[in-house]
Amino acid sequence: MGEMPSSLRDRIDADLDRLKSIRRDLHMHPELMYEEHRTSSRVAEELESLGIEFKGGLAKGTGILGWLPATSNADSAKTIAIRADMDALPIQEETGAAYASTTDGKMHACGHDGHTTILLGVSKALAAEEQRQNNVILLFQPAEEGGAGGKAMCEDGALDGTAIGKKVDVIYGLHGHPQRELGKFSTKPGALMASTDQFYVTVKGKGGHAAMPETTVDPIIATAHIVTALQSIVSRNVAPYEAAVLTVTQIKGGTANNIIPGDVYFDGTIRTVDPEVRATMKKRFLDCANGVAAALGVELELDWQEGYPVTMNDEWAVNRFSDIATGLAGPERVGVEADAKMGAEDFAYYGDHARAAFYFIGLQKPGDDKPAGLHTPKFDFNDDVIPDCVEMMCRLALEPINLP
Repeated sequence: MGEMPSSLRDRIDADLDRLKSIRRDLHMHPELMYEEHRTSSRVAEELESLGIEFKGGLAKGTGILGWLPATSNADSAKTIAIRADMDALPIQEETGAAYASTTDGKMHACGHDGHTTILLGVSKALAAEEQRQNNVILLFQPAEEGGAGGKAMCEDGALDGTAIGKKVDVIYGLHGHPQRELGKFSTKPGALMASTDQFYVTVKGKGGHAAMPETTVDPIIATAHIVTALQSIVSRNVAPYEAAVLTVTQIKGGTANNIIPGDVYFDGTIRTVDPEVRATMKKRFLDCANGVAAALGVELELDWQEGYPVTMNDEWAVNRFSDIATGLAGPERVGVEADAKMGAEDFAYYGDHARAAFYFIGLQKPGDDKPAGLHTPKFDFNDDVIPDCVEMMCRLALEPINLP
């Protein structure tokens, strides 16, 4: 891979104080999925100040696409998209940071404030490049945290050239990883993150006096047996070398210690990294739940919701990333993920429209043996990785795209 001009990193380093200020401002003002109006406005202001053409109002109102055409032959140039997610989580912050969330019950507990800031840094650095042989889409996406904002962006033409710019050939996205060595890049080809399915079940029996259970159809007993049966699916229906998770996360029922309730509610999630395993998990879930319910005389009301698909990394896009990352950081700071992660990402939807690769950047501070995890009240993005992340994305955008 060719070397980028040294002035690129100089410009990025000179911009770091501004980027830290932006990141901490975003952190102070978290917004949940599809509510990212302030964040979206801030992004639009930054793009406008840089003279970058953009299209807002996407994905139910808050998605934004920036467009930087190649400096010559834009019509025939390849097009790369760089993606950042913008939404926060419904968690009460406990970091104690001077720039902590100013909104009760909401915080950036997954680092999306960092991701958005990095893409704004990329926007400024690329806008100043005198030679860009690739077209670049700057993709600011809402609602990653369960809202399928990536799918909504695709439906609104983010990658097919109908919203702005040209059809995207390759897209990259990153995610901070608090349990990875600071500044270390890592990914893998194929399945990187899991698919998700959610189940919502009401077990309907017949309530009555706790002292006379023979007059009832106890949904608590039935729920206990159903949940226990569900826990056998992975161990007895999925091969040991395959990955699958079934977790019941809520059980609700009853009002007093002397009343058998009429119904009990439970819900949870299923994660897999293979479409066939995903189908098996659904079939066996329905078989187990309905079979136990029939045996114990209760009825089920079941709502099954398919979530994000598997995040599948394109092998060519991963190899291109690894070559560029090694040139930037050296081989000691570029790793291969051993296994797919059971967390999910709506970056998965972009892989249906372009060659896609998602990668991690380590956030763990030296000497911190117990870093706060993602989706926890004490998590905070590590600003020390911003310069390397901006440069990495810039290199991905500027290096030639030689599709196989």
